[in-house]
Amino acid sequence: MFGQVLRLKHERVAEQLAREIRAGRLTLGSQLPGEHALATRFDVSRNTVRQALADLIRQGLIETRSGKGSFVTFDGRAIDDRLGWSRALAEQGVPTTVRILRLELVREPEPAERFDLASTEYVAVDRLRSLDEGRAISIERSLIPATGPLRDLPEQGLAGSLYAALRSAGLTPVQGEEWVDLSRVTQSDAELLGCAPGDLYLRTQRLSRDARGEFVEYVESLLNPDRFRLHLRFGEASE
Repeated sequence: MFGQVLRLKHERVAEQLAREIRAGRLTLGSQLPGEHALATRFDVSRNTVRQALADLIRQGLIETRSGKGSFVTFDGRAIDDRLGWSRALAEQGVPTTVRILRLELVREPEPAERFDLASTEYVAVDRLRSLDEGRAISIERSLIPATGPLRDLPEQGLAGSLYAALRSAGLTPVQGEEWVDLSRVTQSDAELLGCAPGDLYLRTQRLSRDARGEFVEYVESLLNPDRFRLHLRFGEASE
């Protein structure tokens, strides 16, 4: 009985704080009151507060910094990645910088076989995305058609976003499919992302096609789970 009461108490605290964060009363980057203050406010023990804070961390709403306290990491902005992370983040006013890790012509038979694509030759574009403060939040590895002006990208360089380059080549992603799972970060990726090898990151794989069904882009992204969450929306059932 005691264990049930304790569980309900820490859930009640977590739910109230989560509502305040999502409503914007506790804003991105703000510091939560200390454990003692929260325990007094909710009339619970500090152990209950710690459990509530652990729940909020698992939900991606806060993070704790050793010796400093707990800070809000949720900013309330929904990111729609159907047209790529660069455009989606820019539309939401999230300031990021992008570092090109690789830009070269490659032959990759596996995607062609997996997705029934006409060619095994692509332009590979690997990017490291970071917040303006310097913290890396994702690695994005794209394969795009090695046709038309896109074929010259390795020599000419990528000026602007990859989405803009695709659009200028007459390729606009409007349909496709996406897969999401958890992946352990390799040693080399951990060095880029500033995390520990073996840490779990969200891995998305997205295949985009244009209105005619022609291949536009295949991109595999590693996303910091402290910064990204997946939200799927389903249509209402018909009568």
